[in-house]
Amino acid sequence: MYIIVVGAGKVGWNLARELLEKDHEVTLIESDRRRYLTVEQELEHNVSYGDASELWVLERAGVQRADMVIAVTGDDEDNMLICQVAREKYLVDQIIARVNNPRNRQHFDLLGVKPSVSATDLILRLLEHEVPEYGLVHLLDLQEEQLEIIEMLLGKDSGVTGRRVGDLHMPEGSLLISVLRAGKGFVPTADTVLEEGDEVLAVLDPGKEDELKVLFGPAGDGGISSG
Repeated sequence: MYIIVVGAGKVGWNLARELLEKDHEVTLIESDRRRYLTVEQELEHNVSYGDASELWVLERAGVQRADMVIAVTGDDEDNMLICQVAREKYLVDQIIARVNNPRNRQHFDLLGVKPSVSATDLILRLLEHEVPEYGLVHLLDLQEEQLEIIEMLLGKDSGVTGRRVGDLHMPEGSLLISVLRAGKGFVPTADTVLEEGDEVLAVLDPGKEDELKVLFGPAGDGGISSG
């Protein structure tokens, strides 16, 4: 899959890095010259300098053949414009836009820029959510894609603590996508051994939460220990 990521801040840089590790073809576009030179030292030919709100910059990056455009700059107007142009002018199938100010979410929706992702909204959902005793937190619904993202905190009694990811019998329609350990996040492989205190993110089809509770909960209990 060919993916264009716009904005080489922490989000865009890490996203591009992860996508490249998964063998996707990626171009990361950055408009700040100093930032571009910093990122180029690592990503080399996978990063391009320019303002992606200008058509020629997108075209130089090959937007005509892109399968997906992800706009994660710090400017909502730019993210909205870039995704709208990618879809309407260049007929890009998949677009994702970062929303920095949740008050702008309605504007993204009105212009058909979906899905739009707001880090602030995710944090507020966590703060407002009454965390259940089994430690599973519902983070995000991707309604049109019919997917959910949840977070699980593993306790010492969890049935998966000390086990390899490749040995887990994950429910059909679910996938582990990230592990946060000692403040550092990474994408798990089949050989990753889950540890007590790990915060695990999973994407799943709606209605699969109960099956994950059984798998990740204390042995014989069916819940997920909150530690």
